[in-house]
Amino acid sequence: MMPNTQKNASRLTVHLVCLLIGIVSLYPLVWMVASSLKESSQVFVSAHSLIPTSWDFGSYISGWRGFAGITFGTFFKNTVIIVCSVVAGTLVSCSLIAYGFARIPFRLKGFWFATVMLTLLLPGQIVQIPQYIIFYKIGWVNTFLPLIVPAFFGSAFFIFLLLQFIRTIPYELDEAAKIDGCSRFGIFYRVILPLIKPALVTAAIFEFYWAWDNFFGALIYLGRPQLYTLSVALRLFADPSSGTDWSAMFAMATLSLIPPILVFFIFQRYIVEGISTTGLKG
Repeated sequence: MMPNTQKNASRLTVHLVCLLIGIVSLYPLVWMVASSLKESSQVFVSAHSLIPTSWDFGSYISGWRGFAGITFGTFFKNTVIIVCSVVAGTLVSCSLIAYGFARIPFRLKGFWFATVMLTLLLPGQIVQIPQYIIFYKIGWVNTFLPLIVPAFFGSAFFIFLLLQFIRTIPYELDEAAKIDGCSRFGIFYRVILPLIKPALVTAAIFEFYWAWDNFFGALIYLGRPQLYTLSVALRLFADPSSGTDWSAMFAMATLSLIPPILVFFIFQRYIVEGISTTGLKG
């Protein structure tokens, strides 16, 4: 009886710790949602309270109107276009590159793979200036292209993720497909691609989060308000020269969090499956 009691007590302790961590992690989100339902002048006056004294949904209406005749629907549309394009480009490029490293023999493959992995150690700030100069000279500034096109040239993190997943697939399946007359691309499309679906979904979800939250890139390359994404548009609420509409800012921030939350809850089983099965073979 004693071992069972100790086991139950330790399990209860673990659950309580997890619950405490969950409450601490969710508190900022709950505070933001509660603040979006308060009057702007009361957001920080009653910051300690999560229950508004008077429920004000007008912040969602005023926030959705946007700025200078540009509604937040435009910012949502811009963000969706960029994010969907980036996710598609990442999946296509990274899956092809990972398949090449995993299955196709070529000279200096180890050297090129090490070169790709070394780019993980390269801070993004170092390549930001030369990238901007290149995009400026070819006339891509103030367009979505600088934010979308680089995704079609692969990402070292997702290449490694998909490569490790492909290595868990028996090579005999490739041989059987080759006997049936499949080409290299046929093996990739008909054999490898369906089997790496969990890893592809995992890569898509992570890239979706990162692209949806990309503030620095959008701030640099998008100079016209008609092209702003959500992350840049939210910054427009903060005006140091005049009053800041805090409740409208929190209201639009709350709406901008809905798509990532929905994506997580719909595809979370693929995240667990993709991470747990990636890297079992090296």
